[in-house]
Amino acid sequence: MGRDGLGTAGLGSSGMGPAGLPPRSTAMLWVWLLLGSSWGPGPPGVGAVPRPTATYVLDDGGGLGRQFDGIGAVSGGGATSRLLVNYQEPYRSQILDYLFKPNFGASLHILKVEIGGDGQSTDGTEPSHMHYENDENYFRGYEWWLMKEAKKRNPQIKLIGLPWTFPAWIGKGENWPYDYPHVTAYYIISWILGAKQYHDLDIDYIGIWNERAFNSKYIKLLRYTLDKHGLQQVRIIASDRLWEPISFVLLLDSELHDVVDVIGAHYPGTKTVPNALLTQKKLWSSEDYSTFNDEVGAGCWARILNQNYVNGNMTSTIAWNLVASYYEDLPFGRCGLMTAQEPWSGHYKVEAPIWITAHTTQFTQPGWSYLQVDGHLEGGGSFVALTDGLGNLTIIIETMTHNHSQCIRPPLPHFNVSPQRATFYLRGSFYLVKTLQVWYSRLDFESANSILFKQLHPLDVWRGSFSIDLDVDEVYTLTTLKTGQKCSCPEPPPPQPFPSNYKDDFNIRNPPFSEAPNFADQTGVFEYFINGSDPGDHVFTLRQVVVQRPITWVSDADQTISIIGNFRWVNLTVTCDIYIEKQDDGGVFIAGRVDNGGIYVRRTKGVFFWVYADGTYRVTGDLAGEEVLMKGLSGVRASAWHTLTLNIQGASASGLLNGYPLWENVTISKPSNGWAAIGTRSFEFAQFDNFHVEAS
Repeated sequence: MGRDGLGTAGLGSSGMGPAGLPPRSTAMLWVWLLLGSSWGPGPPGVGAVPRPTATYVLDDGGGLGRQFDGIGAVSGGGATSRLLVNYQEPYRSQILDYLFKPNFGASLHILKVEIGGDGQSTDGTEPSHMHYENDENYFRGYEWWLMKEAKKRNPQIKLIGLPWTFPAWIGKGENWPYDYPHVTAYYIISWILGAKQYHDLDIDYIGIWNERAFNSKYIKLLRYTLDKHGLQQVRIIASDRLWEPISFVLLLDSELHDVVDVIGAHYPGTKTVPNALLTQKKLWSSEDYSTFNDEVGAGCWARILNQNYVNGNMTSTIAWNLVASYYEDLPFGRCGLMTAQEPWSGHYKVEAPIWITAHTTQFTQPGWSYLQVDGHLEGGGSFVALTDGLGNLTIIIETMTHNHSQCIRPPLPHFNVSPQRATFYLRGSFYLVKTLQVWYSRLDFESANSILFKQLHPLDVWRGSFSIDLDVDEVYTLTTLKTGQKCSCPEPPPPQPFPSNYKDDFNIRNPPFSEAPNFADQTGVFEYFINGSDPGDHVFTLRQVVVQRPITWVSDADQTISIIGNFRWVNLTVTCDIYIEKQDDGGVFIAGRVDNGGIYVRRTKGVFFWVYADGTYRVTGDLAGEEVLMKGLSGVRASAWHTLTLNIQGASASGLLNGYPLWENVTISKPSNGWAAIGTRSFEFAQFDNFHVEAS
């Protein structure tokens, strides 16, 4: 049939030639020979050159391959879902449906979340459930909410927790979480128990330390502590880095081998290593993709979803990240399966990777098994076949070309893919299959007219075989299941820039989340705070609460900072009430034209207006405070409210204190644009109120 949905998708082939075909098929064969047309779901190929043909056998008679563990995505690592929570209904629920609702969109099997540790973990910080040793709060951040929303839509979804950073008290002054393994294990177990006690969430898997060193003693202690607390069902993944040295160590240490359930590698390039196979453990690509979510990103995702198993025996692939719900100009902008970065407008975009995901997730489930097949197509590309053991069969085929499927990492060796015909012979319990449902995608890299997850007419299987013509950059799902669905939700609102006149007085007694909307913390954590000691206008404030440098994952700044707004802003006025809590050497700032964040936060430039508890002020061109543009006396003291105003127009900046000019005519050469921001001189308590930014 043609891709317009007319006709029959594919013709059965018994492999017996014309004499072995029923009369209708014999007649159609001669038509095909006369016209030179192709069989299969491809377009009519009048005058087409015959394609090279290869045959593939799908048989469960000799046993099955590895058990399939599911396809998932990461929220966190870090703050990648930050803006999602601020969407208004119905748009927020629509986004969540596209991600988690079965037979709807991505229909994910696994959700992996960051266990917030107060440190920078790629695109922001996520708050810890224990900022301090005597502090526990299981309502901070948004990962609890996200896990509940996922479970609400799919009660069978698997949940994984993994730390990137840890609060400082874990290391007792050292930037290392393993010196006191009992403390670290207690901290992680508290998170798991809190998930159950406060949110009725059962965590299925727990990781060690994202992309950093593992410690065998700690892993064994973690298993012991899990069991001691009745958490035998929680499985351990190690080490969320590379295949080695964890695989080698597991082969040497039988006790460690007994407590690690899954070897998780990041960005494995679809390959594994001999030692990992020798462990006989489950092998996962526990973080992968991380690629801009256009058609090339979709091609990357399609290729690795198949080839991680075909080449590397990996039975789960987990994308970083779930949804690009952070400011796009932070590092790795739009590297999510879909994009939702405008809560102020309600706009979001269901990107191509969502529908590439659906090709696998809507027609398989964790617990299914792969068939024992090679999986490489002779003309390039790959296929996998899975069964539930109850007669159902799903085949996913991808023919992604090299230049249209490059992931962000690792480098992709060159390969060729060409149009081809594939003939499949169904044997064993699949011989009786008569019809397969067909879902089809073609990624278009020239006219942006990609076909995404389109249902075609069913494909007839004749005497246990069928043929299908494959072009390049296509994905097919052929399945006995009839449950697939492509949602036809209403279009979201059109995109709009961040409001040019934005205010927040933080006056909310019972906020739904611990962080104020649209503020994206880049070092430190800024939380809603009830200031019981203030009888006046500043009862409800925003407070920076991290007072010791966390055990870091990257190079956090020495100052705390939270950004907000439109990266394209040039001329703007920022006003905010500030309250320094740290005596003597405390300090706070407001800023504009802030040009960096995420893993690059230490190199952030902008226009920073600082006031300090010793009564001085500074204007600097960087967050580190090394490029001093102006300095002097302000009269500001700790434990008192003051109002700061920063005005940036063209190449000039000026500042007001409590409504009166403090400095002016400071020349600004760069950066030329950026976000607004607030922050502190060090890891210290400080409060902010009545934030207002007006940009032109």
